[in-house]
Amino acid sequence: MTNDDLARQGAAVRRAARALSSAPDVQRRAVVRAVAEALAGSREELLAVNARDVADFADPGPGLDRLTLTAERVDAMCDALYDIADSPDPLFESVDGATLKNGLRVERVRVPLGVVGVIYENRPNVTCDVAALCVRSGNAAYLRGSSSAARTNAFIVERWRDALAHEGLDPNAVSLVADSSHETVASFMQLTDVLDCLIPRGGPRLIAAMREHARVPYVLDGDGNCHVFVDESANLDMAIAIVANAKLSRPGVCNAVETLLVHEAVAHSFLPTLETELSAVELRADERARRYLSRAVPASEDDYAREFLDLILAVRVVDSLEEAIEHVANYGTGHSEAIITEDSDHADQWVRRVDAAAVLVNASTRFVDGGELGLGAEVGISTQKLHARGPMGVRELTCLKWVIRGEGQVR
Repeated sequence: MTNDDLARQGAAVRRAARALSSAPDVQRRAVVRAVAEALAGSREELLAVNARDVADFADPGPGLDRLTLTAERVDAMCDALYDIADSPDPLFESVDGATLKNGLRVERVRVPLGVVGVIYENRPNVTCDVAALCVRSGNAAYLRGSSSAARTNAFIVERWRDALAHEGLDPNAVSLVADSSHETVASFMQLTDVLDCLIPRGGPRLIAAMREHARVPYVLDGDGNCHVFVDESANLDMAIAIVANAKLSRPGVCNAVETLLVHEAVAHSFLPTLETELSAVELRADERARRYLSRAVPASEDDYAREFLDLILAVRVVDSLEEAIEHVANYGTGHSEAIITEDSDHADQWVRRVDAAAVLVNASTRFVDGGELGLGAEVGISTQKLHARGPMGVRELTCLKWVIRGEGQVR
């Protein structure tokens, strides 16, 4: 795909975005619902297409899990679409307003960003989630998925284009870049005349490429080096359940726990029980933790800074809440950080002092997800502080416009 081809496709996406931004709420809802119905009705065909992508995928690691669709995952995609369709219309929602002394009526309202470009790896559900959130918020979605999911992504995007056309909207409002070469990715990041916002969903290499090549504003869906701290006052049965869920339910996703911090006062009773519960997990621990763990290997400094995305957990014993907070500050990526405690003061300190997109008290880091937090789905989980932070749903794909109404006032 040449740069000219990419620019021509982008220009068509740009035109579609302008039309979609003024489409009524009922029309945008109908598109999202139509795709949910289409995917549910073609589930077996979609699974067969995805099976071909899976068969060609060589890596048996966590990437395979992200690529693979199951009947349950397709149903979850459809459920998310219905949730997004039923969500309140964000467009022209008034954020605040006032009447000035000169009689001018001033308010700020939500409007679409325009064209949202998303570069992502292996996860065909992202194709569906991003398209839904963009259409619902009046934005066009310009997508560049990975070659490993090419067939699956194309199948899903075709359902979107059909639904848009059926509702009288430009099908180019959801478009997929067919060429997945590195050269095309770099060119995509520089479409300043097309993209209003760029969101990467991938590993460190993609983030590094974004920082090097991007010429348009971007929101980083960053690494998830997430922590759970088991405080000295923790309910240890609760802590076992939370850590097991945070590590085992889906270890290859960004909200899985990667490092466990345990207060020294409970390490002797907590860690042996946890080791039994996490029999499938490789434990990499500091010297103090290894006193209570029979099969842990020594942790390196790098282990505490890594997002494993695998059945591996770094473990460290700390002497205090202060030390735990300091560890998170030194090694965390600002994603999701949890404390297990019965001490309300410690909980409050964790909430106030830990710098992350999401902090949790007595709950699994796996809840930091757009669907779980009532957004229907997410276009990504931002670890930045501008323009959005945390799971990005429909409202996070808008910006603010000032509306000033007068009766002839002049300055």
